[in-house]
Amino acid sequence: MVLTLYGYPLATCTQRVATVLHEKQVPFKFVNVNLATGEHKAPAYLEKQPFGQVPYIDDDGFVLYESRAISRYIAEKYDSQGALLIPKDAKDKALFEQAASIETANFDGFASKAVSEKIFKPAFTGAKPDEAFFETQITELGKKLDVYEKILSKQKYLAGNEVTLADLFHLPYASMLPQTGSKVIEERPNVARWVDDLKSRTSWQAVQQGITSTA
Repeated sequence: MVLTLYGYPLATCTQRVATVLHEKQVPFKFVNVNLATGEHKAPAYLEKQPFGQVPYIDDDGFVLYESRAISRYIAEKYDSQGALLIPKDAKDKALFEQAASIETANFDGFASKAVSEKIFKPAFTGAKPDEAFFETQITELGKKLDVYEKILSKQKYLAGNEVTLADLFHLPYASMLPQTGSKVIEERPNVARWVDDLKSRTSWQAVQQGITSTA
């Protein structure tokens, strides 16, 4: 059975998983979940994803949700395909886990709130962004990215000199931050170099062209 990804093409978490599927060269079927009609809150959907969010996968009857968990599962199940996104060596894997924790603790919360306030809020609700709230998130994110700048001045990626899932986890929001009008990435040359490198990967380019079935 072909792995099936249920999600919404413009949703950041769906893009995260689709990027990893392309990285690992895993054929998949894509099912577009219509958020506008509330399909993700329907009883049948909630049986698979009880929080009513996107995405989730069905891999021959094995159902899994949460984009980072899905990404880890794909990377480990198909470790011999594509880039090795989770290192095998114990120390290298520990550095990967450290980098993955950095993304969740020091990047995602601030970046997601900034992007949501400036882009998603007006797009989906028609409300004006709270500029003060947005600037607070960007300021705090900037402090965290100052540390990224130091780390990335010594190595190519967040866990070392090889790309890992921890780097790819950043892509959806890192790619959208410039659209908010903020230069929080561009003002830090090593961070900007790192983000540009990730955005140039064929996996991300494929997702930007639209998430479609590859199987």
